[in-house]
Amino acid sequence: MDYFVHESSYVDEGCQIGKGTKIWHFSHIMSGCKIGEDCNIGQNVVVSPDVVLGRNVKIQNNVSVYTGVECEDDVFLGPSMVFTNVLNPRSAVSRKSEYRKTIIRRGASVGANATIVCGHELGKYCLVGAGSVITKDVLPYALMVGNPARRIGWVSKYGEKLIFDERGVAYCQVTKEKYILKDGKVYGEED
Repeated sequence: MDYFVHESSYVDEGCQIGKGTKIWHFSHIMSGCKIGEDCNIGQNVVVSPDVVLGRNVKIQNNVSVYTGVECEDDVFLGPSMVFTNVLNPRSAVSRKSEYRKTIIRRGASVGANATIVCGHELGKYCLVGAGSVITKDVLPYALMVGNPARRIGWVSKYGEKLIFDERGVAYCQVTKEKYILKDGKVYGEED
């Protein structure tokens, strides 16, 4: 085995787990999921069937990643954040055929205790503040806070707040990478 699983955790048959991944205490990795290389799955995490996690995904303690969720490379999921997978759950009504897909794009971060309502896409490198509730798609590089969450600014790939000048140009304070704000969307150098 070229990945680590703590003895208190369960990994069901039929999972694909990448090299260098670490699965910590009391977690359950369910059948059919695909986990990339160098991921870190914290304590008391459930990864449900058919979930896809890219490379270097970090999942903090007490997170359930439900069927229908796909996280691209370098995604961060903060402690006790929540995904949903059905819009109108009822105990007496089976809605497994109604699971909605939720996509977290490359480099996005979701803060502690945030809730991501199913069926939405979080754009690359966006940052969802702690305790926020996402009820719609999130643009790349957007800084989202509140319930329901609203965009209050933009962040760089490095997670630094971007301040745009009158030309719509901003630079990350740390990396000095250039960003352009055009037609209500932000574009980085790699775009």
